[in-house]
Amino acid sequence: MSDLSPEPADSHPAELVDDAESPLAALLGGGGGGGFDFGSLLQQASAMQAQLMEAQQQAADTVLCGVAGGGVVKVEITGGFEPRSVTIDPAAVDPDDVEMLQDLVLAALRHAVEQANDLQRGALGGGFDLGGMDLGGLGLGGSGLGRSEA
Repeated sequence: MSDLSPEPADSHPAELVDDAESPLAALLGGGGGGGFDFGSLLQQASAMQAQLMEAQQQAADTVLCGVAGGGVVKVEITGGFEPRSVTIDPAAVDPDDVEMLQDLVLAALRHAVEQANDLQRGALGGGFDLGGMDLGGLGLGGSGLGRSEA
């Protein structure tokens, strides 16, 4: 004689996943309780990445001017830290005090790098809506380049 009794419900684990009331189904977006929408999360992450890349490119293309000595020395760099030019007013050139001119060039360079750091920080966090997320623990606050130890 064969046994015609029904099999226990737990012998078919696949049926549990399909169950609209299961916690796994609810987590994956099924069931009546709402659930987490991974597709929406991926779309948001992709949009944020595109915004970040655009902001970083705009920052890299921006030309910044560092100034020292009341404008007698000017250094231009891009937001991507690419040097563009150095302009020195002939009045700043004193053959007997080359060290002063060197200090002015260095001060102008530091000023330009400080501006580029600020621009990059803005591109990393200020250019798009983070939806209330705190990214402070990721260490995206800038490289610290161009900061004087004085």
